[in-house]
Amino acid sequence: MGQVKQKASEIVYSSLRAIEAFQEVLLQQQLAYLAERSPFYQRLFAKHNIDVSNVKTLSDLQSLPTTCKDDLQLYNDDFLCVPPEHIIDYCTTSGTLGTPVTFGLTDKDLDRLAANEMQSFETVGIKQGDRVQLMTTIDRRFMAGLAYFLGLRKLGAGVIRVGSGIPQMQWDSILKYKPTYLIAVPSFLLKLIEFAEQHDIDYNKSSVKAVICIGEALRDKDLNNTILTDRIISKWNIKLHSTYASTEMGAAFTECGRFAGGHVQPDLIITEIVDDEGEVVADGESGELVVTTLGVEGLPLLRFKTGDIVRKHVEPCACGRHTYRIGPVEGRKQHMVKYKGTTLYPPAMHDLLAGFPEVLLHQIELFHNEIGTDEIVIRLVSANSSEEFIGGIKDHFRAKLRVAPKIELCVLEELQQSVFNPLSRKPITFIDNRV
Repeated sequence: MGQVKQKASEIVYSSLRAIEAFQEVLLQQQLAYLAERSPFYQRLFAKHNIDVSNVKTLSDLQSLPTTCKDDLQLYNDDFLCVPPEHIIDYCTTSGTLGTPVTFGLTDKDLDRLAANEMQSFETVGIKQGDRVQLMTTIDRRFMAGLAYFLGLRKLGAGVIRVGSGIPQMQWDSILKYKPTYLIAVPSFLLKLIEFAEQHDIDYNKSSVKAVICIGEALRDKDLNNTILTDRIISKWNIKLHSTYASTEMGAAFTECGRFAGGHVQPDLIITEIVDDEGEVVADGESGELVVTTLGVEGLPLLRFKTGDIVRKHVEPCACGRHTYRIGPVEGRKQHMVKYKGTTLYPPAMHDLLAGFPEVLLHQIELFHNEIGTDEIVIRLVSANSSEEFIGGIKDHFRAKLRVAPKIELCVLEELQQSVFNPLSRKPITFIDNRV
């Protein structure tokens, strides 16, 4: 294992075959560990008469069954591979796709988590001595906030733990501590810009030069800027780096300075992108991301179906890394909407709404109507409530997505209570009430 660790930070610049061989060694180690330690996978291997020693290559993975969120929810404890007293930290998923799942992390897993984020920040260009303002929660069993802190500490960067929300507090901190980077939800950057303009803060002369963005897509399926991205950078001269991760993966895909998708970290994860039948799709085609974690001690996962719809980009990156990249999450499989013959995902609707600066807050809700088809309702708080403006939004949806959702105007205080529910770690901008 020592030799593998030594090569981990350099492997991204090696040949594709060297990267594959590197991952195959780690895969065999992880499979042997699962067969020895995981009650869930022991049962699964016995049920399907699987001898893990026969799985030697990445392509051999496709002969193994997948697992999914339902398995984790039903048999959470059986996935754990260590005694409870070896768990140092407890994290839970956000519950976006159902009941939250608990992930127990050992001391070794926390070291792995720190290495993951350190490598991610290095991909962005953050160096020892930089100051980074963390605009996300680190409490409430949230893995990401903890990971950011551990990674920055390991890198030797300064961490300014402000937490989420409150533009005034964020600006007070930026002006006092002069961070070079922020970690934030991109739509919140619009709030920072608005506050700065209202209070005569020259944000383009601030210390901030780039933002590591979480939770919302910065690029579309072709890796072009989203409307939200263009709105931000048209005003604030900063670089926006997309990053994609999840509690289940314990790894992040982060954009380098070429902004062409998030680079995989081959020492931490193996990915497949599959169609509805479970067959691997061609590079560049959309499908569901399936992950196999590497080097996880507490709760490793084998061929786990994330529910996220993404694409793999394999063209060589000008940054010199030979790793493939994962594009933005185009939607979640469980959130796919069939609306009057059209298939769409909520991220496309969120981005269209970002093109209307008058829309101050929104929430999308799906439900089945009385004849069993999907209905879309968009609740808005808008600075312009005229029929002409609302009609313009509908026309824009028709032109871009070929749908015309119902639109309801709301009072700010009421919609804020629903979107910023104190029991949720993330803003609730999408509600799926379909049974």
